[in-house]
Amino acid sequence: MVMADDASRRDAASGWHDASADHDVPDDAGTGTDGRPTVLMTAFHFPPMKGSSGVHRTLGFARHLRACGWQPVILTAGRGAYPVIDEREMRLVPEGVTIERGVALDAARHLSLAGRYPDFLAVPDRWSSWALGGFIAGWAAIRRHRPRLIWSTYPIATAHVVAGRLARAMKLPWIADFRDPMVERNPRTGEFAPASPALRKSRLRIERMCVEHADALVFCTEGARRICLERYPDACSDHWHVISNGFEEAHFAELAARAPLRRTGPVTLLHSGTVYLTPDRDPTPFFRAVAACKQHGAISGERLRILLRAPGNAETLGALITAHGIDDIVHIESSLPYLDALAEMQAVDGLLLFQGYTSNPAIPAKLYEYLRAGRPILALVDGDGESAALLRKLGAGRLAPIEDANGIERELSAFLTDLGTGEPAALPGETIRRYSRAALTAELADLFNAISGRNVGPTIG
Repeated sequence: MVMADDASRRDAASGWHDASADHDVPDDAGTGTDGRPTVLMTAFHFPPMKGSSGVHRTLGFARHLRACGWQPVILTAGRGAYPVIDEREMRLVPEGVTIERGVALDAARHLSLAGRYPDFLAVPDRWSSWALGGFIAGWAAIRRHRPRLIWSTYPIATAHVVAGRLARAMKLPWIADFRDPMVERNPRTGEFAPASPALRKSRLRIERMCVEHADALVFCTEGARRICLERYPDACSDHWHVISNGFEEAHFAELAARAPLRRTGPVTLLHSGTVYLTPDRDPTPFFRAVAACKQHGAISGERLRILLRAPGNAETLGALITAHGIDDIVHIESSLPYLDALAEMQAVDGLLLFQGYTSNPAIPAKLYEYLRAGRPILALVDGDGESAALLRKLGAGRLAPIEDANGIERELSAFLTDLGTGEPAALPGETIRRYSRAALTAELADLFNAISGRNVGPTIG
């Protein structure tokens, strides 16, 4: 485990427990006096890391597992591994959750010379050193907390390496959680992602290890599950489950106690999160559509404000916005603390979603937060993707093809007209609640109960 630092000591004083600050803990320490079985949750993305939606999947499960009869212990990386940290994010960690941190070096920051490093240091990811540091910390955590099973989550593939080795060494059941497929193929070009053959080979090897040795696999969407089914047609997939991403109701309850943000001035649309200048989330056709609406006199900077909150690629995006002559309408804004970002979602007039065909198997985590925020959604998506299917199923939002500027222009005009005619009907409470982290954690706990009661063995049949 990493040695205690000042931040680790502050962790314990904040109502939750970072065990990397402890010393001389007896090996026969149990799971607590309440009798709950313990699960070791192996996740690279965890506070105080900032900037990944994966943080909130693990946080959400950890928050609700105690109510479902399980005690979570988090096995994650040391703070130095994270490119960006924000200690304020630690307040989101549920009280009573123990955190174990293992040494992990970022090849790009810690192992590079003049900004360059050998490719093998980033296989299967830049934090491959965590395979050793995480195993050492995990071994100590298992002796200390005696978990009933191990859970690990992607997209940092090394998390599955750590968990798989611990499960085999300690003879514990293991559940591997996949947020996204490890390797995908572009259905139009045939190109693979990742493009590097070495990286692709490494990730497929880890994926097969999960399929062969994990006692259950969990996916965020049916599309992601289908990719694995096609890749491993001989696998026994009885223990392959879909547990989606979702939203944390407690965060929205906390926001309800705040003074609401005032909505004044022009109609405001918001995209919250990263924008990629690739088919995945390319905003260029949207910019063309906004420019066309402005040219036709349908919109102006006085009447419409479009916010891109923490999109990344700020310089390139800013140049594109200026080139399209819409910098009086489209504005790039810096990041906000998580709860403030949720508050902004509730305060704006409408919400924007970008998702191209290359991400069809996935549903962005923020879509569930959009749904809970209750604001109208304009989704620029591929019609065959999982996000489009979910929105059609729920009858929520307007859809436009992300690559079709003319189609976007029509739907944007209609969307703005809808906003001018009044508030849309909210989704029924029971529809929304099924995507709450509490409901989703109950599904995960049912799986924990089933798997921990017996070791079902490899899933290759």
